[in-house]
Amino acid sequence: MTGETTDAKGIPRRSSIIKDGSRAGRERKKTVSFSRSLSERKISSAADCISAMMEGTEFRKVRSNSRVYQRYYLLESGLQALRWEPSKKESDKACIAVPSIREVRTGRNTETFRTNGVYDQISEDCAFSIIYGETYEALDLVANSAEVANVWVTGLRYLILYGKHAIDMMASSEDSLRLAWLAETFSSMVVSDGQGGGEVVGISLRSAVGLIRSVNPGVRSEKVEHRFKELHRVKERMNGDRVTKEEFIEVFHDLCTRPEIYFLLVQFSSNKEYLDTKDLMRFLEVEQGMAQVTEDTSLELIQSHEPSEEGRRQGCLSLDGFTRYLTSLECHLFDPEHSQVCQDMSQPLSHYYINSSHNTYLIEDQFKGPADITGYIRALKMGCRCVEVDVWDGPSDEPVVYTSHTLTSPVKFHCVLDVIGRFAFEASEFPLILCVENHCSPFQQRVMLQHLRRILGEKLYTKPLREGEVYLPSPNALRGKILLKGQKLEEGCGGAEGDVTDEDEGAEMCQRMKAGNSGEGAGEGLLKELSDLVTLCKSVRFTDFQMSFSIQKPWELCSFNETLALRCASERPGDFVNYNKRFLSRVYPSAMRIDSSNMNPQDLWKCGCQIVALNYQTPGLMMDLNIAWFRQNGNCGYVLRPAIMRQEVSYFSADTRDSVPGVSPQLLHVKVISGQNLPRPRGSGAKGDVVDPYVYVEIHGIPADCAERRTRTVMQNGDNPIFDESFEFQINLPELAMVRFVVLDDEFIGDEFIGQYTIPLECLQPGYRHIPLQSLMGEDLPYAMLFVHVALTNRRGGGKPYKRGLSVRKARRGRDYAALRDLGIKEVDEVFKMAGPQLKEATDLRENMQNSVAVFRELCGVSAVANLMQCVLALGSRVVGADGDPLMLFELREQYPSMEPQGPLPDVLRRVVSTYETMIQASRAVMELSDGVYDRILQIQTTAMKFHETLHSIAVKEGLKDRKVTRAVESFSWNITILKGQADLLKRAMTEVQENMKQVHYAALTSNLSKGVTGEATRPRRSLDTIQERATAPARGST
Repeated sequence: MTGETTDAKGIPRRSSIIKDGSRAGRERKKTVSFSRSLSERKISSAADCISAMMEGTEFRKVRSNSRVYQRYYLLESGLQALRWEPSKKESDKACIAVPSIREVRTGRNTETFRTNGVYDQISEDCAFSIIYGETYEALDLVANSAEVANVWVTGLRYLILYGKHAIDMMASSEDSLRLAWLAETFSSMVVSDGQGGGEVVGISLRSAVGLIRSVNPGVRSEKVEHRFKELHRVKERMNGDRVTKEEFIEVFHDLCTRPEIYFLLVQFSSNKEYLDTKDLMRFLEVEQGMAQVTEDTSLELIQSHEPSEEGRRQGCLSLDGFTRYLTSLECHLFDPEHSQVCQDMSQPLSHYYINSSHNTYLIEDQFKGPADITGYIRALKMGCRCVEVDVWDGPSDEPVVYTSHTLTSPVKFHCVLDVIGRFAFEASEFPLILCVENHCSPFQQRVMLQHLRRILGEKLYTKPLREGEVYLPSPNALRGKILLKGQKLEEGCGGAEGDVTDEDEGAEMCQRMKAGNSGEGAGEGLLKELSDLVTLCKSVRFTDFQMSFSIQKPWELCSFNETLALRCASERPGDFVNYNKRFLSRVYPSAMRIDSSNMNPQDLWKCGCQIVALNYQTPGLMMDLNIAWFRQNGNCGYVLRPAIMRQEVSYFSADTRDSVPGVSPQLLHVKVISGQNLPRPRGSGAKGDVVDPYVYVEIHGIPADCAERRTRTVMQNGDNPIFDESFEFQINLPELAMVRFVVLDDEFIGDEFIGQYTIPLECLQPGYRHIPLQSLMGEDLPYAMLFVHVALTNRRGGGKPYKRGLSVRKARRGRDYAALRDLGIKEVDEVFKMAGPQLKEATDLRENMQNSVAVFRELCGVSAVANLMQCVLALGSRVVGADGDPLMLFELREQYPSMEPQGPLPDVLRRVVSTYETMIQASRAVMELSDGVYDRILQIQTTAMKFHETLHSIAVKEGLKDRKVTRAVESFSWNITILKGQADLLKRAMTEVQENMKQVHYAALTSNLSKGVTGEATRPRRSLDTIQERATAPARGST
């Protein structure tokens, strides 16, 4: 299986250690290598790039009709022409004059690439195009690696910028900021080494190693020392314990330079050497999705991250400063907004997923492992909000906690309560559910009662629901409270009546161990005073959904064995989702999991199950998912479920393998760029310090979203392996999706785990981000990271890709409109039929606008994830005429910016203008017509909802029976979901238009393409959010 050929759909979930079954025919011999040749210089300047171009490179030249030619390209020594061979053309024609190059376009973003039959076989990261000549011809090339493509793109853009002065500029620059900083740093160390006077012979080897590790702490001391000694051997120096300034700079350059960050810097640098405040502003807005960015914002970042005093004084961010910024917490993949409670906490308790532990007292396996209070401490500190206590009669009339009929050791009940009382609200103020499995005799139940009242006291919540309440209180209303879950006597029962416990694991384990009845004291009766402490979480047995819908009360809670829960999820997914809209459900692992392994929580979360109990003592994929999932709301232990799982009238099936009705799918673009400081897998010693890493990107969610892709293996490089591979994933239910990055060491027998990071899709920050890797035990791996680029369609930092089938499947032709279902009830069906034309118009308005944006994006030659700001910025160099004046300008004084030619245009620019006008017309239609369509859809929805309460009786009057009645109710929910979803999508389209117009306005000012506002970009620039509202205000004043 490879990342290039594997279809993301239909791949089952895999364990955290993923094997690759396609390696049989590959050469497996591996050697140990501690360093690279000193001649293998890292690219960190334009001079490096141009030097490589002059040596020449082999590319594949792509032509129309699937034709691909192998050609050798090189830059002439005078830097004025690009030549290739062999060629059927005469030698003077097999070249392109550098001054004639208008732009260098990255990716597969020309018409030739898009229409060529080998489009899907070409890597986006290895492709680039040279646009040249008066007619905007394109030379479309594919490199053997993304790094080679980056070298040529960077070098050509430098030549375009400086033209015939390029040689002089390279000679004068030579990364002066870095050299000045390193010289200053070295000199300070010379003084501290006691070499302040007399002839300076350098600093000690130990000091030089420490100095480099102070800048790059992830590099090992042994490697730095080895590099210095190797350099001394090459130079035949005898005094190897001293390091000169030149040697220090050379080794620093080799070990602390990251070419992938240099290539990124030059994309945004106006001088191709460093970022000034305007360059940094553009990077933050265009790529990182930051709002309200000003030059002051850029200056603050420069002051915080630029290491050189000269750079800070000039307001410039060097390569080293840019690297520091990108590896800082500010560029973490995880959105810091989610580090605090950020969701509505006033919904009923049943509307949340609740972080839950199974047999919390166990710290190893289920059969012979010890019980210990540290299990509770660890779980509560991790934000767990539902812990379990199995209580049995103990010696000396003191109840104990353990699993009966196993070899697990007991712990005293009051010790468990002491720990719970102390740590219950250390990580979260929201309610803690204490699942008590009571197996005690009446006498020891009284002891339990005394301990509960004495230790937990006022923290216990004992108020019953008021008469008529149909939902549980909210987490906000229950802050600081502990809820007991357990058996409760029926009204009118006296003491010592009823069963002690109906639960689940205790009885189940007993049966499996064939140890007679389910425990000492079972059946001896439940103490009334203990029963009265249970108010909101009364344990009841689950029979079937029909009975639960009929008789179950909101404060009653069913516990499902893993096997039963999965059967319900498979056979009755819709009923399971609807059940969990009204009631809490708890799922616990099968008794067969005596090794304390874990079930996949997402198999139950997709059904809406709130409490999915996991064995916290067992690390791996399942705990990775659980820990990551609950981080999205400040790690408070509660996560609000998707709206489609909460709304009383909505349709969602947990086993859906297609798009979700009423939810707009998103396209996730992930580019795995590189890794840093990847450690050797724990326990691995066969290869010394060498690792051969590769990366899996996994999507976990509903069945329609589960997918995985992998990068190639980078041989013998754990320090800074370059992957440069891009993947796309369609996400049909974003609110329930998680992304997991797994780094493995490619081994012949079995691949070994290096590190992982898991994150909910909702917590992703777009743009260029670093990911801190974690061990199998969930601990951070020091300095180990992945560098990625992430974009989500229709969110900050990304745009909707053209012809990618986000609302229809790729194989479908034409437009697919949302379909409503017939109920078989005439008067209700008549109401829904009125919605047909409105839904069609809503879809047309939305997709006409989005498709016109996509066509405009294609003609601008940018990637599928680019927004309109990037489109207009990309036009900047292309619309400059021979005299240096722009061939077209934007008129920004109107509500919708218009594009006005300033004279005759070549065909390609005429198409751009025409497409832009089409986009503006479609955008204007959305703003002017959407409010009316939206109101009509909501009116139809309101009218239909009048039938909701009496729908069952109306169906019976119409002659429907049994399954047909059920189907009619289901179809009603489907239709209401469609109406709500399409109305919401239309509102989002209006917001999208406003944002698009704002971006065009801002980019036109930035690029000096605004009519009558020349020089605007040289003045202090305004933030995107501070542009006058008149430029983006909707036609009717709506938002």
